[in-house]
Amino acid sequence: MVCNAAVVALLAIDQGTSATKAVVLEGSTVLGIAEVGVTVSATVDGAVELDPGQMWTSVVDAVEAALAQAGRPRIEAIGLANQGETVMAWDRASGRATGPAVVWQDRRSVEVCHRLERHAPRLAHLTGLELDPYFVAPKIVWLRDRIGDGAVITTTDTWLLHRMCGEFATDVATAGRSLLLDLDTTEWSDEACALFGLSVADLPRVIGNAEPIGECTAFGWSAPVTGACVDQQAALFAESCHEAGEAKCTYGTGAFLLASTGRSPVRSAAGLVGCPAWRIGDATTWCLDGQVYTVGAAVTWLMAMRIIDDPTDLDRLGGSVPDSGGVTFVPALAGLAAPYWRPEARAAFTGLSLGTERAHLVRAAVEGIAAQVALLGHAVASDLGAPMTRLRVDGGLTRSSLLLQLQADLSQVPLEVYPSPHATAFGAAAFAELGLHPTVPGSARPEALAWQPERTVSPQIGPDEAADRLHRWRVVADATMSL
Repeated sequence: MVCNAAVVALLAIDQGTSATKAVVLEGSTVLGIAEVGVTVSATVDGAVELDPGQMWTSVVDAVEAALAQAGRPRIEAIGLANQGETVMAWDRASGRATGPAVVWQDRRSVEVCHRLERHAPRLAHLTGLELDPYFVAPKIVWLRDRIGDGAVITTTDTWLLHRMCGEFATDVATAGRSLLLDLDTTEWSDEACALFGLSVADLPRVIGNAEPIGECTAFGWSAPVTGACVDQQAALFAESCHEAGEAKCTYGTGAFLLASTGRSPVRSAAGLVGCPAWRIGDATTWCLDGQVYTVGAAVTWLMAMRIIDDPTDLDRLGGSVPDSGGVTFVPALAGLAAPYWRPEARAAFTGLSLGTERAHLVRAAVEGIAAQVALLGHAVASDLGAPMTRLRVDGGLTRSSLLLQLQADLSQVPLEVYPSPHATAFGAAAFAELGLHPTVPGSARPEALAWQPERTVSPQIGPDEAADRLHRWRVVADATMSL
């Protein structure tokens, strides 16, 4: 509880890549929940886009449905989580979007990264991030080159906050995904902005994750927005990874492994990125971050290719064979992120033979996802100087027992499964609750953070076998990069 305050009704809005989720909470109890899909379109030239109008409609409809399910309690505060590196152009006077949003998976700004390649080491030192199309600044420059001056270009959270409460702001964790934020000061970097040809004056103000932002009247009633955070850091907060070395992995459209570094920023030497995790009051917590771009998206692709009919086939088919029959899958359908940072990489199945069955392909796909996440865990251990002792996991694909077992085996740590698919929303709600009481120390524990693991999955193979499997996967991954 926060200072023994009365339990309040909170609304958490988790605006994700493929859907918006709204959750109404009273303490740690979910009163209502609704999810409304968002259509994402992708083309072979690397474009990945969505319609901001549809995104906003999904927010409104999800909020309305969740409130109706909850019996329309009085909402005392709102928390917003966002999809991070997705950008859009919009008119600041009217709030009207002027074109499609460029989704975080979009690779078209690789040309911007090539132009600035000589500045990559300096940008990494300034911001903690790799120079890659995944992050915000290359997308802003790419989009600005095409639309010219006039509209502002920001991450989607700034637009959503503007529509909700009229503010022009972004939280420090989302700003940390931009390649424009100074990792040490958590303020916009004049030098980084200059390298991209951008001006600090055009950027939104940077706010903490738990503080009053503005009064929201967009849904037909009034409540303060008091929490905001990028989705993965919100999940990190919800899963109580607050001390250095505590880590979680979310399996959603992509897989995102984050590890807290406590009150000190870390510049990765192992291919990860360093960024702010959250700021509560004057206290900032930092984290290391590694990404697998296509996880749930890879499952969707397997369905589109008719390799599986639905996600339950991951276990039904993949679990029906003892191994992948020599098949290896590299899940680089949108390039490879950490620790490779090869946006031009392409996905591949290798090791096929006349004896290869559909089940082998499915198991290889699951192993490929687990292998890349395991490599991220090794990178965390290298940067922090100590191996992880456990990994907390959440997201839709944690329903796959095969994935969890392969992940525990290859990572060589027990997995603690978060008991709800709503970790990001719970993190947003926790920030909103803390934001209602800005004078409360950051060590207070919001009700939304009360949880116990649903189950623990332990490794069933030894470290030598795990190392051998990872080595064989890396050999194939390295080979595919030169295709």
